[in-house]
Amino acid sequence: MSPPPPDSFELDKAGVRAAFDRASATYEAAAVLQARVADELLSRLEPFDLQPGVILDLGAGTGRLTAQLKSRYRRALAIALDLAPGMLREAARHQRFRRRFERVCADAARLPLASSSVDIVFSNLMLQWCEPLAAALAEVRRVLKPQGFFVFSTFGPDTLRELRSAWAAADGYSHVNRFLDMHDVGDAIVRAGLLEPVLDVDRLQVTYGDALALMRELKGIGARNATAGRPRALAGRARLARVLSAYEALRKDGRLPATYEIVYGAAWGSAGRPATRAAGGEVRISPSEIGRKK
Repeated sequence: MSPPPPDSFELDKAGVRAAFDRASATYEAAAVLQARVADELLSRLEPFDLQPGVILDLGAGTGRLTAQLKSRYRRALAIALDLAPGMLREAARHQRFRRRFERVCADAARLPLASSSVDIVFSNLMLQWCEPLAAALAEVRRVLKPQGFFVFSTFGPDTLRELRSAWAAADGYSHVNRFLDMHDVGDAIVRAGLLEPVLDVDRLQVTYGDALALMRELKGIGARNATAGRPRALAGRARLARVLSAYEALRKDGRLPATYEIVYGAAWGSAGRPATRAAGGEVRISPSEIGRKK
């Protein structure tokens, strides 16, 4: 079967939003790796004596991390921003008296926040869903105060390489998203005008009893195939059997591996450089103007 066309890895944003919306109720139970990466990312704030007034959790999902950020920076206004309304509805469960945060449904490429209004932008395993990445990074730069801090994690190209290889043995469609190399992410950060970027990579391997368990976990967190080159029909039994057979060849010590390449990064704000202009017709609001939900 012929390989997919070059644009087959382009993401369908509506599909991404719908997938995470459907997975909102099952996300936290399935997102074990995501929680592990989040804890590591939170620990990277510890060396800095930051006293933020406004924190943006970009791609906040169910708000578990937003609540932790609010607990750490009690005087700050914390904002949980996500593309999926269902995730933000789930985030209400993490609200606590004196530990409340705001919930905003918006696209990372069109942040409804005023320029130079945020002290910390925190983003855990979300940037891989942003296409083009440059648009999201331009918005991060715009909303960050000149001395603001951006800290993030995202997936690198080795992520789910075993699953990608198994599907390649079955058909010519794209079944696993394309993830950017650390150096490409770093270059994009520099082009966006963020300063002093520091990036590093960690590789984790999770094992499963069978490939279907991995697929169910991905479905549970909303990480469905949202590429333009994905097949438009459900995989038939014969094709799925070929995938499972190909994955079985990787079994070791009775378990099947799944590799995750985690790119961690941090950068500072624009230090007073002119920010990117807002697109025509968009409305920007100051975080201080976000009203409490009744």
